[in-house]
Amino acid sequence: MNGPLPEYGIGELALRLGIATLLGALLGFNRERTGHSAGIRTHGMVSLSSAMITLIALMMFAQLRGDAAQPDPLRVVQGLAQAIGFIAAGLIFVRGGDVRNLTTAANIWLATSIGIACGAGYWQLVAVAFTLGLLLLVVVKIVKRRIPGLDGEEG
Repeated sequence: MNGPLPEYGIGELALRLGIATLLGALLGFNRERTGHSAGIRTHGMVSLSSAMITLIALMMFAQLRGDAAQPDPLRVVQGLAQAIGFIAAGLIFVRGGDVRNLTTAANIWLATSIGIACGAGYWQLVAVAFTLGLLLLVVVKIVKRRIPGLDGEEG
């Protein structure tokens, strides 16, 4: 990787983001099977986004610190995360007992993470996260249709 931490190659990024996505999706599977609104895709995307923001913070800190300055890019990530939390929360609403737009809110989080990574120039991280996010949105939806009891659409 042409970045601040060569040990974070595409394989390491895929492993970290992949495990976060898988474990988040498994948590969502449990919730979805028991009838909760936030399901497989929502949990998978939130976990993927969180891992991505963490990796971005680690990479940016290592890249920008030096003898003459100790910049704190973590504050930028923190501010973006806090701001997008308000926006994502505003997308979620309840109608007739059904919670809507949870996946949309999680998708906003992922888009934010991808934006931060693009701004920092972490192209391999962007590629892996975007691919995993797209798989969550498209492939999981197809698989859910084939599993009894999981045919409901999460917002």
